[in-house]
This record gives sequence, C-alpha cells and structure tokens, in this order.
Amino acid sequence: MVDSDERDPNTGRADSSGGRTEAASPPAEPDIDDLLAKLDALRDTVDEGHEREKVRQTISLVERMPGTGALAERITKYTSRDLAESFVGAVLFALPLLVEGGVFEIAAWFAATTVAGVPVLLIAHVGFIFLATAGLLYFADFRQIAIRHPIFGVIPRRYAGVLLVSLTTSAAMLLFWGRLHEGDPTALERFGRIAVVWAAAAFGAGLGDILPGESQGEDLGKFDLDIGDDD
Repeated sequence: MVDSDERDPNTGRADSSGGRTEAASPPAEPDIDDLLAKLDALRDTVDEGHEREKVRQTISLVERMPGTGALAERITKYTSRDLAESFVGAVLFALPLLVEGGVFEIAAWFAATTVAGVPVLLIAHVGFIFLATAGLLYFADFRQIAIRHPIFGVIPRRYAGVLLVSLTTSAAMLLFWGRLHEGDPTALERFGRIAVVWAAAAFGAGLGDILPGESQGEDLGKFDLDIGDDD
C-alpha cells in the first residue's frame, strides 16, 4: 500500500520514483493574462495545424469574454481599425505644427548641435519619442494593454504600429504641404523637421488608438506565419 506522503499532491497518484513529484506552482491570484499566457504557450507546443487553429479559437473566445471593472478596460486585440484610429490621432496632433515656423528653427538647432559630427540632440529627441510612446501605451494607465503576438517575439505590435503610423503621417504631411523642402534645408534638417512633428503625431496616434477602448474586427496577430503548419 502506498503511503500518503508518497502521492503526488496535485494528481493524487503515487509517485513511481518513490518520492514527491515536483509541479510548477500556479499563480497565487491567477487572472485572464495568466490564462492567455498558458494558451499562447500551448499553441507554441502543438505540432498539427488543426490543433493550433483550435488553440487560436480558444484564445479568441477568452478575449471576447465580457469583463467587469478593470477587465472591461483591458485591450488585447490589435486590428486594422486601431491603425485607422492612430492615423486620425496623428493627423489631429500634427496639423497645428505644419504651419509653425518654430518647427524649422528647432530642426536647424538639432542639425547644428553636434558632438564629433553626431547630432546628439536629434538622437536624444528620437529616443524621447520612443520612451514617451511606450510610457503612454503601457505605463500611463489609460487602459490595461496586453502585449500579444509581439513582432519577432520582442516588439509589441501596438507600439510599432503607433510609431510607424505617426512617422509616416508626419513625413507625408510635411511633404504634401510643401514644408519638408521649404528654404532648401539639408537632409539632416529635413529629418529634424519630421522628428519634431513626429513627437506630437506619436502622442496623438497613441491616444487615438487606446482611448476609444478595444476595437472590433480581426486581430492582426492572427496573420502570423506558422511555418510548418499543414493547413
């Protein structure tokens, strides 16, 4: 007869090795993020294409579950509608700067302030855009935003989307309004002009994306490449 202290405390079955079976401890207070993380891990371990599709369907079902309190403010999906909202926000915040001559002065200052030929202030400004955008999306607590299906497993899709949409919008608007090449600026000054407008556009794109809450539509994370799938 197997002694009770030789049974697995999780399954109640006897440990064939004669000792206790080590099991991963579940979170003390599991939440929806823990469940989605487990499902993501499961999706990465299955081999068959139809099995991965079943896991995707389960993840989609969990993400659509109605929430209350803080869960109702949580954003998990990233859709084409989010990209459109980012574009609108970027345009609204960039428009006032397109008629400001101060943009040219700041860009010239960025280009002129160098250390060993390196435009340190311009580089610092771009770094500020990256940090401020990350802070707005993930630390300002406007919404609880889940990082799902990051690009290359590292870069959050929403973060990359906000930055790219706002950068493209800034450059395009400066070009279309004839402000990018006005006064025959150097290439560095042109980039400086884009960077100045980009700072405001990125802030607007981030707010335009997250303030309305989670958007309806197909999650762009589902259009990833699952190399080796049979379906």
